[in-house]
Amino acid sequence: MAIRSLLLLLALCPLIYYILSLYNIIGYFRSIRRLPPRDDVFAPPVSILKPVRGLDSEAYENFASYCRLHYPTYEIIFAVSDPGDPVVPVIEKLQRDFPETRIRLATSVEPLGQNNKVSNLYRLVREAEYELLVMTDSDVRVGPDYLRELVAPFADASVGAVTCFYRCAGGGTLAAHLAMLGMCSDSLPSALIARRLEGGMQFAFGWTMATTKERLAEIGGWESMADHHSDDFELGNRIARHGHRVEIMREAVSVVFPKETLKQLFDQELRWAIGLRNVRPIAYGGMIFTHGLPWAVIAAIIAVTAGWPALAVSYLMVYLVLRISVAWTAGVWGLRDETIIGKLWLVPLRDAISATVWMAGLLSDRIKWRGSEFRVKNGLLTPIGGEAQKK
Repeated sequence: MAIRSLLLLLALCPLIYYILSLYNIIGYFRSIRRLPPRDDVFAPPVSILKPVRGLDSEAYENFASYCRLHYPTYEIIFAVSDPGDPVVPVIEKLQRDFPETRIRLATSVEPLGQNNKVSNLYRLVREAEYELLVMTDSDVRVGPDYLRELVAPFADASVGAVTCFYRCAGGGTLAAHLAMLGMCSDSLPSALIARRLEGGMQFAFGWTMATTKERLAEIGGWESMADHHSDDFELGNRIARHGHRVEIMREAVSVVFPKETLKQLFDQELRWAIGLRNVRPIAYGGMIFTHGLPWAVIAAIIAVTAGWPALAVSYLMVYLVLRISVAWTAGVWGLRDETIIGKLWLVPLRDAISATVWMAGLLSDRIKWRGSEFRVKNGLLTPIGGEAQKK
């Protein structure tokens, strides 16, 4: 009876976590919507840095969105390791189609370590003309006011980096729909709770990171992160540990999802999970109490075997209501991402995959990355077998 009672009590933890998530989500977006209008007087020149490899879904339109920005002075610099990469002709077409935008391409980037993205970023920083740097993934699409929103927080000298959340675009497969739910059901709620518990953001998201050359040099530059797996976490965390604030821009970007398979989704999320366990081991362990589906099922089984069917139904129904409420509040109400509405019925499946990935990430340190295998230890990448293959 004592064990039953303990498990039923522990099964309440994810439900409490969901309530806290709702509280933080509502509080955050209400505060954002009460902010005064953006001041566009502050508009320093910006270098947009884009490390690329291969062709992402709708790559040309993703890149072209950066050429339509309402901003006085900026440049876009791409970096690719292989001059024969299929993304190079797309960038060259971009240069022809937008002659009024300063677009440059750096090729044959020399590797610094196991993380090829970091090698590209190191080269891009050296090529950048301006002090303010914006680093963004190739699957990200932005609106015309992107730089206005991203740059605004830097008017406060205490801000050392800016990052953002994202809305969803593209996709079309079951795996893509499940991946899209990840932002509103997992990433955004956990980020806002961590932000409150830690007194501010202590990390950045790779889809958009902005900082200055001065702050980057202060933390050792990208060269100091050449073998790190979670380069986005490292950037934000190091800047925060140096006493500078990491802010979230008011508007979200769009991430264009590919038509991926369930196997690709699992491999990608396992890679993220192993990386997270390496950089935030205590937080990763604590995530056992954030996975509501397995706890609700355990509680229901215990309640049924104890002869309490009403309690079993209550656990399952409260889990479902709270979980869908978190996803809807974060995605539809908060991010204003209407594409999430038609995917809410997948939330339990999303949670089942998340719990499975969490367990797999707890038991393994091996990841698959673009056809190569690595071992991740203390946040660092070590190739498994043969010559090091780059990210």
